[in-house]
Amino acid sequence: MSKGKLAKFADMETYENVFQCPYSALEHADFHLKGHWREEYFHNDNPIVLELGCGKGEYAVGLARMFPDINFIGVDIKGARMWTGATQALKERLGNVAFLRTNIEIIDKFFAADEVQEIWLTFSDPQMKHPRKRLTSSFFLERYRRFLADGGIVHLKTDSNFLFTYTTLLVEKNQLPVLFRTDDLYHTDMLDPQTEQILSIHTYYENMWIERGLNIKYIKFELPRMGELQEPDVEIPLDEYRSYKRDKRSSLEKSK
Repeated sequence: MSKGKLAKFADMETYENVFQCPYSALEHADFHLKGHWREEYFHNDNPIVLELGCGKGEYAVGLARMFPDINFIGVDIKGARMWTGATQALKERLGNVAFLRTNIEIIDKFFAADEVQEIWLTFSDPQMKHPRKRLTSSFFLERYRRFLADGGIVHLKTDSNFLFTYTTLLVEKNQLPVLFRTDDLYHTDMLDPQTEQILSIHTYYENMWIERGLNIKYIKFELPRMGELQEPDVEIPLDEYRSYKRDKRSSLEKSK
C-alpha cells in the first residue's frame, strides 16, 4: 500500500531538499533564497535549471544524476507527487537537486535576474480554455524573463497537440529562436547523443501517453529578454482527451 498523503506531507516538513511556500506566505515579500540559491543552498557557482510542474520529479532527479555540475529545482504545487522525487534524491544523496512547492504563478518571487539558465516544462496541463494559465503563454514567459538569463532556453515536452501547436505559433509570432522541434520525438533520427540521453527520461504520465499510442512532441527555444510578447490569434483544434483514458471535457472543437 502506498504511503498516504498526510504521511508524505509530514515527511517533507523534515526534508532538507524541500521548500514549501504557498502564495499566501509570499503575498508581501519575496522568498529568502531569491538571488542566493547558489551560495546559500547549493554552495557552488553552477548553472540552475528549473522543472516547472515537476509532478513526481522524474526529470529533476534524472537530470541531476546525469549532470552533477548543474543545479536542478523541481517546482509544483502538488506535494504528494513531489514527495517521490524528493525522497529519491535524499536516498541517492543528490545534493544538486531541490524541490519547491508553490504556485508557478508567483515563480518570479523565488529567483532573481539571471539566476536561472534553463526551464523544462514536462507534460504540462494544456489549459485549452485558459490561455493565461498555459506555461508557455506570454503571461508566463514574461515572468520567466525576470529571472531567466537573456537568451535562456525553454524546453517543452508534451503529449498535447494543442499545447505544442499553440507554443509553436507563439514562438513563430514573436520570432523566438528555435533550437529544435519535432512532433514525433521517438521516431526522429536528428537528435545529438546528449539530447537523446536527456529526452530518454520518461515521466509517469509520459509512459501513459506512450502506452496509449500518442506521439511525444518536443520544442526547444531561446527566450530573449527584449521585445513585447504577443499571443497568436489562431484557432487551434482541441485535444480529443483531457487525461489518461478520459474523454475531453468540452464539446468545442477549437480554441485560441
